[in-house]
Amino acid sequence: MERSNVKELLQCESFLQAVHVKGWVRTFRGNRFIALNDGSTINNIQCVVDFENTDENILKRITTGAAVSITGTLVESQGKGQRVEINVTNLDILGDSSSEEYPIQPKKHSFEFLRKNAHLRVRTNTFSAVMRVRSALSFAVHQYFQQNGFFYVNTPIITGSDAEGAGEMFKVTNFDINKAPVDENEDIDYSQDFFGKETNLTVSGQLEAETYAMALGKVYTFGPTFRAENSNTTRHLAEFWMIEPEVAFNDLDANMDLSEDFIKHVLKYVLENCQDDLNFLNDRLINEDKTKPQAERSDMSLLEKLHFVVDNNFKRVSYTEAIDILRNSKPNKKKKFKFPINEWGADLQSEHERFLVEKHFKCPVILFDYPANIKAFYMRLNEDGKTVRAMDVLFPGIGEMVGGSQREERLDVLKQKMAELDIEEKEMWWYLDTRKFGTAVHSGFGLGFERLVLFTTGMGNIRDVIPFPRTPQNADF
Repeated sequence: MERSNVKELLQCESFLQAVHVKGWVRTFRGNRFIALNDGSTINNIQCVVDFENTDENILKRITTGAAVSITGTLVESQGKGQRVEINVTNLDILGDSSSEEYPIQPKKHSFEFLRKNAHLRVRTNTFSAVMRVRSALSFAVHQYFQQNGFFYVNTPIITGSDAEGAGEMFKVTNFDINKAPVDENEDIDYSQDFFGKETNLTVSGQLEAETYAMALGKVYTFGPTFRAENSNTTRHLAEFWMIEPEVAFNDLDANMDLSEDFIKHVLKYVLENCQDDLNFLNDRLINEDKTKPQAERSDMSLLEKLHFVVDNNFKRVSYTEAIDILRNSKPNKKKKFKFPINEWGADLQSEHERFLVEKHFKCPVILFDYPANIKAFYMRLNEDGKTVRAMDVLFPGIGEMVGGSQREERLDVLKQKMAELDIEEKEMWWYLDTRKFGTAVHSGFGLGFERLVLFTTGMGNIRDVIPFPRTPQNADF
């Protein structure tokens, strides 16, 4: 008999039909009721065992976490909380689970405990919901770009350039670290290494994507990136995924249009296709909020935040206007900001971004035209000589979600900015070539995928929205 999944059976309208299902036991009550889940949905299907006609040895092996194969009749449920259930006619144990050793018991576990068991945590309701939402978001990302004429480009993971100039990169080498050759200055001689130069794991595919945009028009990357920042905050990972579109002939206004349209598409997709998971995660957050002091509770539920982004037009505000708003705001005047805003040029923090979104404009905000000295070298310099055509998209509860810019297409200006930052032209010759041969206005942005999943699921720690988090002192699994 063909196997059905739990999601299909829970939606089925035809009763008294023979069905076959496989999954893992979530609970087994009274030697009679199995709550079975196969990962297709957050919801379990109840399987009613005829214990009088079931081998006692089989009953003893039906424990939490065990994998089972069940054949039976789909019937209308007589109990509360479910519409259908399966009257079991045949049950086989596919894989035993020791009830004494299995760590994911049917009780509340701390997220810290579950991180230590990341290989099993997806068997909980919370993490299975998060990972199904993550999967749906990933599909929606590709769907949007493919439907809008973008080409998917796989940019290199091993690179000789530091796109952001941050310097916090993981080195890639073929040297025996105890016997690395050195030059006359006693520095490691990378000319003898595998690639003949110093190489690292990439922090961004943007620069390479730009070169492809200048031939294919519209491209995007969606892949793993790495940063060797020794940070243990709830917002940092050493390995994370980035979404980075680049578009030839787009100026900053078109870039802002693209970012808003893209974000609304992917969030609409999950709202329409992940209703059960989002309802569960929404309820989880509501219940969690009840345990917090009033001052720490969220102003919006998870679903309200998602609709806040999808249903509102994004407000476009210059950095200069935002600084004036923040400088004159009540929290700033009453010294309630952790980082007071005193003058133009300040690098905005999450508290400032959230104030603009949640309190002042009460809609998502796109800030643009930032001071040049707090942004990357490749952003187009404005005519005032002190700001660049940069943009950040700000969300409620999280602050910055997207960072992007119109890229500097003028060769002379780009060279000057690189010189000011001591970026060697010989290391970036290929990037400069795109400004020599058919240069044109172009723009793009970067969106950290885990940050998007964090916002969409309402989770509080970025380590809980990626299957196996890579953080300082942690590379298990």
